[in-house]
Amino acid sequence: MQAFEYKVVPAPQKGTKAKGVKTPEARFANSVEILLNEMAAEGWEFQRAELLPSEERSGLTGSTTNWRNVMVFRRAIAAEKPAQAPAASRKEPAAPSVAFRHSEPQTPRLTAAAGDPEAPPEAEQVPGPGAARMQADDGVEELSPVSGMTAALKARAGLKDGDK
Repeated sequence: MQAFEYKVVPAPQKGTKAKGVKTPEARFANSVEILLNEMAAEGWEFQRAELLPSEERSGLTGSTTNWRNVMVFRRAIAAEKPAQAPAASRKEPAAPSVAFRHSEPQTPRLTAAAGDPEAPPEAEQVPGPGAARMQADDGVEELSPVSGMTAALKARAGLKDGDK
């Protein structure tokens, strides 16, 4: 079973200026894109954006509920391999099998992501990781083990179903 670790970061609130990006919507989208690309470069996969309540102090004794936008990322945790016993305690032959000694060394096949302009012409074209993931996607949204949590959080914040 594959295990994951999660990281939750605040969603951008302001747009980032860039060349050719003029409208506030485009600048905001640019901020989100920058954050997604930075996290992806560190191996994090975007899962979802959430609006969650945050209870904060106001004044000396009061508190208010502020709603915060956050972005949830995950990445797989590398499975630890068990340590192998020393060779003397293993019940394996010391020399490789006859079939192994007489087999021809195989040259690894040369592959490249489909559409890669820098790939050598003799390389076999294979789908990249994004294309492979899209091909495997059945279009059904995964259900979270905390489904229905939004209603519970709204109830705790004192909001009714009709309020937003």
